[in-house]
Amino acid sequence: VQLQACGGGLVQAGGYLRLSCVASGRSFNNGAMGWFRQAPGKERQFVAVVSRSGHAYYSDSVKGRFTISRDKAKNTVSLQMNSLKPEDTAVYYCTADERIILSSLRTPAAYDYWGQGTLVTVSS
Repeated sequence: VQLQACGGGLVQAGGYLRLSCVASGRSFNNGAMGWFRQAPGKERQFVAVVSRSGHAYYSDSVKGRFTISRDKAKNTVSLQMNSLKPEDTAVYYCTADERIILSSLRTPAAYDYWGQGTLVTVSS
């Protein structure tokens, strides 16, 4: 199973980026797919996830600025990031799991599969 993320880069504050992640080797149509991020010296932090039912959940820090979407037919998940702030700077990781329960969606240890990460840098 592989999760391949792309779309990171350098952007000025107020700008936007779109991250995409494609899963191969296994279908996650009956599970959750989402994004976490990790800034230098900090723990991995929940960003957004789409549950098996299609409901989107966001961290308070990105709500209203980021939009997550998934395409079950293509086994992909995307993250549209608008109004970026310097504090959004981090490595963003795509993740997926078929058996995760609702109460664990925001817990990184609950996910079995992770992508390699893509760096997002927001300059002030």
